[in-house]
Amino acid sequence: MPPVPTLPPFSSASRPSPPLSSYSKDDKGKKPKPFAPPLSPPRRLPLLLLSALCLLVGVGGIVFAAVVLRRPPRTITIIRCGRAEDALRTFRSKSLAGDKDGVVARPKILGFVGVQTSFSSADRRAALRSTWFPSDPEGLGSLERATGLAFRFVIGRTKDSKKMADLRKEIDVYHDFMLIDVEEDYIRLPQKTLAFFKAAFNLFDADFYIKADDDIYLRPDRLATLLAKDRPHHLTYIGCMKKGPVITDPKMRWYESSGHLIGNEYFLHAYGPIYALSAEVVASLAIARNDSLRMFSNEDVTIGSWMLAMNVNHEDNRAICDPKCTPTSIAVWDIPRCSD
Repeated sequence: MPPVPTLPPFSSASRPSPPLSSYSKDDKGKKPKPFAPPLSPPRRLPLLLLSALCLLVGVGGIVFAAVVLRRPPRTITIIRCGRAEDALRTFRSKSLAGDKDGVVARPKILGFVGVQTSFSSADRRAALRSTWFPSDPEGLGSLERATGLAFRFVIGRTKDSKKMADLRKEIDVYHDFMLIDVEEDYIRLPQKTLAFFKAAFNLFDADFYIKADDDIYLRPDRLATLLAKDRPHHLTYIGCMKKGPVITDPKMRWYESSGHLIGNEYFLHAYGPIYALSAEVVASLAIARNDSLRMFSNEDVTIGSWMLAMNVNHEDNRAICDPKCTPTSIAVWDIPRCSD
């Protein structure tokens, strides 16, 4: 009998290594996990495209941010009180140097009357100083104590150095101006009026702020009586109220360039020579941004439009627009000679 070939002894080293996905003792009864081959080039392409897209978006955002940061900021013109100055207060502070209690920063009064004037109106100011407007600091102080009303001529600035020098000389004599930081120009009266109310509110703590022209005759005592009356409305607009047709012909006086926004007839508003606004109304104007308020061609119309938006009470009083002097006149226009 031929010899039976012998097998080599069994060794664990000679057993082939199990694949990574082979069973373990804990995996009995589970299916083996197939080996995951590396992604093929066709399946890797969408990921590469997505990564490239994200990179482009990131670069675009950086470029946009750089452009925005280099762009000059948008400027918004706001009429503030700026370098507003009360000439009388300046004069008193110099006269009372060392007396810290002599000048009040924002005095409490019944009303502040700003008489709007211009560089060409020296004769009008002289006429007022010879009638009802005191011509010296002592007289202004006495009238303020007697009526609770403070009075100043209100004027802006000009690039004409000679006119500014002449104005400074007049200020040094009378000390009765409020200087506001706005260009003096007739076509910019709405802007000047807003600047006036802002400056007046900043300098005086008044119950009423009164805008007046420099061609009226005024009875301060009667105006004080009118303002001191009890009123149920805190938002008050006192004036000689009117309506009328909108002037759309550029060749005519009082032409309204924005007449298409108004229609055929003006809304109710006060005549421009004199009107009064309560403190609550002026407080709203004082904090308003210039570009948030519409400016019409005419100052009285402009103010009237703001009053409509503020839902004020329109108080019509014909005594402040008398055509002639009477025992009840508060204001008469065109500088007439009124007897006491």
